[in-house]
Amino acid sequence: MTKELFLKDSYQTMCNANILSIEGDKVILDQTIFYPTGGGQECDTGTLIQEGEVFDVFQVKRESGKIIHFVKNAERLILGEVTAEIDWERRRGLMRHHSLLHVLGAVVNKKYGALCTGNKIYPHRARIDFNRLQDLTEDQYDEIVIETNQIIQEGHPIKYQLISRSEAETRPGLVKTAVNLLPPTVTEIRLVNIESIDEQACGGTHVANTKEIGEMRLVKVSSKGKNNKRLEVALV
Repeated sequence: MTKELFLKDSYQTMCNANILSIEGDKVILDQTIFYPTGGGQECDTGTLIQEGEVFDVFQVKRESGKIIHFVKNAERLILGEVTAEIDWERRRGLMRHHSLLHVLGAVVNKKYGALCTGNKIYPHRARIDFNRLQDLTEDQYDEIVIETNQIIQEGHPIKYQLISRSEAETRPGLVKTAVNLLPPTVTEIRLVNIESIDEQACGGTHVANTKEIGEMRLVKVSSKGKNNKRLEVALV
């Protein structure tokens, strides 16, 4: 089982690790700072360095519960020590947009009771889908943007906490995280808490304070069925 260092520190950009297996372009490490695609968030990219040679990591994802690093020229790697380094600018963009969606989701939920049903997070943009969100006017969407940006600029700390699944299922504030949809094998839940704004189960990477997010702009709104809306956003 690969130790997931990104769960404790989203700002760690480099680590030493051991290669456990190499199969074609697939590499498994004993620990990693690379976030695998999941929860709507794109994966990290970066490099592995071994004996002075640099190998590009172009994709990371989970397969059968294992974190797989897809590496160019992996046949030249050998089992043993390696240094892993992520593309920090890409990671930072993903962190900022992921934290943005948590704030935006909290604003929309508070104002209209809508729940997030899906999202997609890229380094330079993101989108979020809501159910139970009726047709809104342009002024109402402007209000959402203004309120979201106001919360961002207030500078709320963002912290992590691990709790048991049973506790998560009894917390009324976690209704919008759909904890019951997680596989039974998940017994510990990682909570992301934005002070006084939002708390939900999430395994992604985030900034430490909302001020790091920047300023949101609403790019596009589209309908995805009755009372289902997709909001596409980006940071200035």
